[in-house]
Amino acid sequence: MRILGIDPGYGRTGYGVIELSGNRIRPLEFGLIETNKQLPLEQRLLQIHDSLLEIIGRRQPAALAVEELFFSKNVTTGIGVSQARGVALLAAAKTGLQVAEYKPAEVKQSLTGYGKADKQQIQEMVRIFLGLPDPPKPDDVADALAVAITHAHIAPFRAQVERKSFP
Repeated sequence: MRILGIDPGYGRTGYGVIELSGNRIRPLEFGLIETNKQLPLEQRLLQIHDSLLEIIGRRQPAALAVEELFFSKNVTTGIGVSQARGVALLAAAKTGLQVAEYKPAEVKQSLTGYGKADKQQIQEMVRIFLGLPDPPKPDDVADALAVAITHAHIAPFRAQVERKSFP
């Protein structure tokens, strides 16, 4: 199963495509979608949308995994991030991808065993899980890969539970 992980932002959207085969996870592609600061917000969101559709078309993932929004300090930034997140969800809906959402603490717990892990711990665990020579940078890319890895860990169990019928 191929999974596209997204760390949304209107200036920089991190993405990572991984492939789960049995219990092995391997990276296929990862990077940043950076938008032009000189453009109006709607044009920046269009750039993100078009870039995601191109990545989806090229890599053919079965699912899109994204973190649920969490912001406590800067509401203005949170609104922009939520708009970029909406564009990612729209791209998933347009292409028929299954969508999975995870709380930031779930992603940290899944990768490190500790729900309050810091950015460096996440980057290092992503490096280890994917067998990369160096931790992925910047944080946006590492976070996108982390959410994809989390889905790779959790999706098989969710599917198993959904197949079972409970009285």
